[in-house]
Amino acid sequence: MPKTIDFYFDFSSPWTYLAETQIESLAKKFGATVNYRPLFLGGLFKTTGHTPTFNSPMKWKYSQADMRDWADHYGVPFRFPTRFPLNTIKALRAVAAIQAAGKNPQPFLSAAFRAYWAEDADIASPEVLAGLLAKTDFDAQAVLAATDTEAIKNAVKDSTDSGHARGVFGAPTFFVGDKMFWGNDRLLFVEKALKG
Repeated sequence: MPKTIDFYFDFSSPWTYLAETQIESLAKKFGATVNYRPLFLGGLFKTTGHTPTFNSPMKWKYSQADMRDWADHYGVPFRFPTRFPLNTIKALRAVAAIQAAGKNPQPFLSAAFRAYWAEDADIASPEVLAGLLAKTDFDAQAVLAATDTEAIKNAVKDSTDSGHARGVFGAPTFFVGDKMFWGNDRLLFVEKALKG
């Protein structure tokens, strides 16, 4: 039976960016498929009462060094954005719109993560999103138009709600079968679960 990884993500999370740089190669190693699940962290935090790391100054200071250490470990670019936190709902809806059209959102998703966490781009901007969509061979006009429809708005809400129902409280969160793993630093356990 083919293996799958459910990957709950929000572009607003630096650790999710770091995990995203690794997840496709990890899946490929085991012949697994990644199911990308948009997760609106702002809405989830209101539901769960979970607070972002930046609300704790000591933890936030440590976390910023930790992010850079992980980026160095993976050999990926990292530049903390000047716009943080950022409302990522439009970018999440773009992913849902691509999925609704029956296409794999990974090229856009990867480009958007890199744009925000390595290039300091404003991915809340429709113009920036249009450029990223075009760069990754998606119909920018069609995708952005779809992000304003109730169906796509509900798709992101439903994905967030389904994550919450499964026990998700932050991002990145991964599922291999029913086993949940939270955090970029849990990819080792995702790999073990894929090995069986």
